[in-house]
Amino acid sequence: MQVERICIVGLGLMGGSLALALRLAQRTAVPTFPLHLTIVDTNPDTRAAAERLADVVTDDLATGVEGAELVILATPVRTILHCLTTLPGIRPSGLMVLDLGSSKADICAAMDNLPAPFQAIGGHPMAGKEVAGFGAATPDLFQDQTFILCQTQRTTPELEVVALDLVRWVRAQPLFLPPAVHDDMVAAISHLPYVVAVSLMRTAAGMADDRLWPVSSSGFRDTSRVSGTNPQMMLDVLLTNRTAVLTQIAAFQERLTAVTHLLQSADETALAHWLSETQRAYQTYRQFKP
Repeated sequence: MQVERICIVGLGLMGGSLALALRLAQRTAVPTFPLHLTIVDTNPDTRAAAERLADVVTDDLATGVEGAELVILATPVRTILHCLTTLPGIRPSGLMVLDLGSSKADICAAMDNLPAPFQAIGGHPMAGKEVAGFGAATPDLFQDQTFILCQTQRTTPELEVVALDLVRWVRAQPLFLPPAVHDDMVAAISHLPYVVAVSLMRTAAGMADDRLWPVSSSGFRDTSRVSGTNPQMMLDVLLTNRTAVLTQIAAFQERLTAVTHLLQSADETALAHWLSETQRAYQTYRQFKP
């Protein structure tokens, strides 16, 4: 890697997995590369757990970015936005900035407004779990997964090289997308599924029958899984990608209305065709995600 001093802000699932992956890459690379890793986190238990992983652990952003060449913002989205407004005051000389936020338009716009000494690029590794926190982090979370990069007005060729190196070291696959395209896509394949899973869970729980959960099996478990995702993180995601999410909810409601009409009319031929078309779309998807 072209940078040696990295600061990760937020050691949850994403930031923690990134830190573990970088340490693993450092140990196994031939030749090895130097890495001075600083962790910034407000949770004292997380900071204690990070002592074995990092060279410096602190709860202070200014201390964390002092001397860093690259800062990686791995907090909830609105905290990332706050950090981006804070960085120029605490590090006026500038540095490289990458984030791991799940929505990109607001973050990349904030990066555009950073002063000239800063270099910044948006990032979003398309990987995760329904459980949060450093305890859930694993060094292989990003392996073979798509890592989206969004160029900003503060993206330089030098930073692109650094970002691509980092993606390679965590064994992910880079994909450049404009921020608005990213937000439209993840609204459909990530944020809408969360809203649907939450709605499904609330619908089932609304039956208020203690026999329901023993009756449920793998289909309900798999479909509802992401409803267990950290609510604070998803609150930030939904609010910062609200327009795209609302568009996808409207499209989903149209399809629910369509299948409702098919059921009401008991049109077996049309319903079978609707289901078969959907199965073919799923089979195409599984060619990319077996």
